[in-house]
Amino acid sequence: FTGDFHAITSAHNMITALLDNYIYQHQEEGLHLKQVLWKRVLDVNDRNLRYITTGQGGPKDGVTLQSGFDITPASEIMAILCLSTSLDDLRTRIENIVLGIKDDDTTFTVKDLGVAGAITVLLMDAIRPNLVQTTEKTAAFVHGGPFANIAHGCNSVIATKMAMTYGEYAITEAGFGADLGAEKFFDIKCRKAGLQPAATVLIVTSAALEIHGWSNVERHLDNLRSFGQKIIVCLNKFPQDTEEVIADIRAHVEALGVAFAVNRSFVEGGDGAKEFAQTVVDVVENGPSLPLTYAYSQTDTPKEKIEQICRKIYHASEVTYSEEVEQILSTVSAMGAAEFPVCMAKTQY
Repeated sequence: FTGDFHAITSAHNMITALLDNYIYQHQEEGLHLKQVLWKRVLDVNDRNLRYITTGQGGPKDGVTLQSGFDITPASEIMAILCLSTSLDDLRTRIENIVLGIKDDDTTFTVKDLGVAGAITVLLMDAIRPNLVQTTEKTAAFVHGGPFANIAHGCNSVIATKMAMTYGEYAITEAGFGADLGAEKFFDIKCRKAGLQPAATVLIVTSAALEIHGWSNVERHLDNLRSFGQKIIVCLNKFPQDTEEVIADIRAHVEALGVAFAVNRSFVEGGDGAKEFAQTVVDVVENGPSLPLTYAYSQTDTPKEKIEQICRKIYHASEVTYSEEVEQILSTVSAMGAAEFPVCMAKTQY
């Protein structure tokens, strides 16, 4: 492994240290950030470090600032690394990171700090995907891990394209379900990387079906169809699942006009995934997905994008905005970021 998580942690915290030093060294020149947006990261979920105050040692020990630690997967560097297509692209994205807001409401970026090249050097090895061997001696690329709660929740574009180059079929996972995970995979990763999935697999379990029912599955299927996807429903079989239960689930799925397969690999390994794999191959060869239909246009306003996602994917009737969110959206537009994709965050509610 190239140590991508450690390198991302180091790069992120290096920016923080350089930013704090820059503020300290230039405070007499009138530099003041009314809002510092860049915090620190740690590859440990330490609740007590989420909100801290730094620089309390006196005038020689820096400027007192409100800060905190996020987990490394929540770092913007992680999301950037996983969306980058080359070192040059990585550097450009790093330059554009907004570190804070100045008193005149303009942004202060890594480019203003003048350290994008140094930070890119720290990530030169981390941008290379990790080629690993599975327990059954097949190849897999393991690379990156942007926090799906707040980031786009997909592995790196570079790893995906390498898998497509070296394998007949490339299989990748989008963090969370066929709403949050699939929407961001299609609208952000596929749009930015020019990917066209040949098929999408929706995973179900008998336990989840007992709790959430078939209406939940059908809503996920509708969401995936809205992107033009050809779908395979895959049942992850648990040891307690009887053949009668499996037959009932198969009949229900096939009645919906969707391909179905059982995955027994949890117990049987690769042999238990043969039915599932063959079903995917059959769908891809005989009736693959249509060209992607996105949930929104890139030229839509931020509000239009949010509302399209909420109506089409979450099936909300309307969206209301607090004053704080209205201000954030105004700032986003003023920054020239209105045409960027919208990255939805997941809450527990």
